[in-house]
Amino acid sequence: MAAIENKELLERITQLGERAAMGSDLEIVEIQLKGAGQARLLRVYIDKPGGVTHGDCELLSERLGQLLDNEDSALLDGHYTLEVSSPGIERKLTKPRDFERVIGQKIRLAVQPPGQSRQSLEGRLARFANGELEVEVGPGNLVHIPLETVQKANLKFEW
Repeated sequence: MAAIENKELLERITQLGERAAMGSDLEIVEIQLKGAGQARLLRVYIDKPGGVTHGDCELLSERLGQLLDNEDSALLDGHYTLEVSSPGIERKLTKPRDFERVIGQKIRLAVQPPGQSRQSLEGRLARFANGELEVEVGPGNLVHIPLETVQKANLKFEW
């Protein structure tokens, strides 16, 4: 029951986060809720084309904080710490739009096709369409990976 309540709470906070981001080019990437009572931490990761600035984090923090405090005061019982930041250089890729955004960039994947063991691979995302990744793991060597087999994916920082 607590897992269902927490999921519903995260969905409601996500809706408020998206409302707070309206009118900007900010996107809510992920929301995490940790702890309980007065030690509750609400962590919101945001992104936008070209990257996130400190001002972006401040803007969303102010807007979302007001929505949480004013309109949904009972949502978190008024006891929480709000932290807004970017997902980082090697951000997680979980949603189709995450993969669409990083076409042409290097990614790291853990995949597990049905009936097979988990495999790791790294390469440049050449294409993403119809739920399938096309990853160049070597010059001219393209691997096709169904999105549903991806267990974990991250953007890979290139020097």
